[in-house]
Amino acid sequence: MAKLIKQIIDDLFTPMLQDFWQVPIWIRWALVVVTCAATIPLAVIYRARHSVNEKSRIHIIQNMDNQPKSVAQDGSEWFLDGRIMRPKIEGTVARGDMAGDTHFFMGIENDEWATEFPSQVTIDKAFIERGQDRFNIYCTPCHGAVGYGDGLIHVRATTLVETGANGTSWVAPKNLHEALIKEQPVGQLFNTITNGVRTMAAYASQIPTKDRWAIVAYIKALQFSQDADPELVEGSASFPQKEKQGGDE
Repeated sequence: MAKLIKQIIDDLFTPMLQDFWQVPIWIRWALVVVTCAATIPLAVIYRARHSVNEKSRIHIIQNMDNQPKSVAQDGSEWFLDGRIMRPKIEGTVARGDMAGDTHFFMGIENDEWATEFPSQVTIDKAFIERGQDRFNIYCTPCHGAVGYGDGLIHVRATTLVETGANGTSWVAPKNLHEALIKEQPVGQLFNTITNGVRTMAAYASQIPTKDRWAIVAYIKALQFSQDADPELVEGSASFPQKEKQGGDE
């Protein structure tokens, strides 16, 4: 088999090589130069696609990619207040921000914090589970998985302050099981999530309205769970019992 393949190759290429060496030398050199030159564009393309460079790529057609522009928080000489970010025009409402129902959008009913959930939401297992999912994403980093204010951000910030690595103070996140927080109406909790309070940021732009109410529902369930009577839980008789302290009988 090997001899057959060798014979086929010899029959194909030997006449070609013999003819090649009969070509004038200047033509042979020209073919070599042209072949080498043809590999240059391929090498340039390969390098461009497999290398990293801080400079932007060459744009033959700009398509407004490099137009003069300003970014958020920039200053500006165009406006009297020196800000590039413009406030809303008085008397206008951004699309999607029309909050005609103050109970649903603000947590306020009859100029007071709402004590009941709005009619647009239904409190059921699926709704509370949705609140748990959103809570785990947005709230757990600071408030902790159970809401005691012991999230990873708090732990990290406290460590940095105590070691002097960064900053001199840190305001701990609220413990959601404090009496002050537990006594807050659902509307006030909703408003806090929406607009923020003190060092806590507002989440209105990140969490849809209905999901904010779902988080409130989950927080209330979480608060109840920490003080719930075990006898109200099915199968509680099989739960491990805490050891009595101080010689209690």
